[in-house]
Amino acid sequence: MNYLIIFGKPRFLGLISDCEEHLEKNVKVVIESSRGLELGYVAGTLSKEQVRKYKEKFESPKEYDESDNIRSTEPLWQCVSLLRLADDGDLSEAERQRGEEEEALPLVRKILKNHDLPMKIVDMEYVLDRKKLYFYFTSEQRVDFRCFVKDLAREFKTRIELRQIGARDEAKILGGLAPCGNPCCCSYWMSEFFPICIRMVKEQNLALNPSKISGLCGRLMCCMSYEYDLYKQLWNDLPNPGTKIKTPSGNYHISGVDLASSSVRIRSPEGVEFLVPVYEFALFRKTVEDGNKWSLHPKSGDIAEVAQSLSETFTSSVESSPSRPSNDDRRKREEKNENTRNGKGKIKQKTKGRKRKSKI
Repeated sequence: MNYLIIFGKPRFLGLISDCEEHLEKNVKVVIESSRGLELGYVAGTLSKEQVRKYKEKFESPKEYDESDNIRSTEPLWQCVSLLRLADDGDLSEAERQRGEEEEALPLVRKILKNHDLPMKIVDMEYVLDRKKLYFYFTSEQRVDFRCFVKDLAREFKTRIELRQIGARDEAKILGGLAPCGNPCCCSYWMSEFFPICIRMVKEQNLALNPSKISGLCGRLMCCMSYEYDLYKQLWNDLPNPGTKIKTPSGNYHISGVDLASSSVRIRSPEGVEFLVPVYEFALFRKTVEDGNKWSLHPKSGDIAEVAQSLSETFTSSVESSPSRPSNDDRRKREEKNENTRNGKGKIKQKTKGRKRKSKI
């Protein structure tokens, strides 16, 4: 049986092939990877076809995402060896390491400040046997950190390895809640990043608002690519906004396309805008180019239903709204308020001349 293992803070993928032992999903295991002894969990079983697809996916050259300017040096996919099921000692050791890492980060950043290097420490991670300590950092350039590594080795007394990561990898390691309210896809279920460009956003008719289309990493959100292939297929059957249709009576302008309802918004030569379903657009174009007028002929039953619904809506809104006061009622209310104000003023004038008796 083949098992998929997820381990490490960057969510590396490991393959345990031809395992005779039955492993339940989400069970913690101790494995040996290229980094050393590590604690991971079983993500599920893999068929031979799935193993082949994973190998083709991760071992073939990938398209480079220029938005990060960083290539990951750590293999995301690798074969690992199963040593044993994790016991209470392994779990307590892993928990102890996470606590030590959190406490040591301020010290590491203080050491980095003394070296004045243009880099930012994101996180650190021990392997299970403490033979290695990994540091993940971001930087806009290549950094010579040899002296920094010596100070870290002197402080932690173990082998130190630094890994430069991109902005998207930083969000993947740290995690958090995305603008949609769910955990970030990269830290929750995604195994790799895909190149995303602003053209994908434009072709989905989304607002180009940076706060709406950017994730915690500051880059375009990964979900911008989820439905892109579908929208790309839809655009093959739709005209581009701004296209002109020349007719004997004038030009028709395509002012917009609504992909959700699969309709085209068109402005006539008279300046009237109307919608044409996508499946009727070819017929519409041929009709107006031949000099004929295009008209929609809804069924009489549909018109009656629309008129009835509008009448009911208008009637209910009128009945539910409170009646407006008449001019006489408004005038009486104003006179009453004026009399009240005058009465209060007279009382104040009477009490103003009185003197309080002094207490003996």
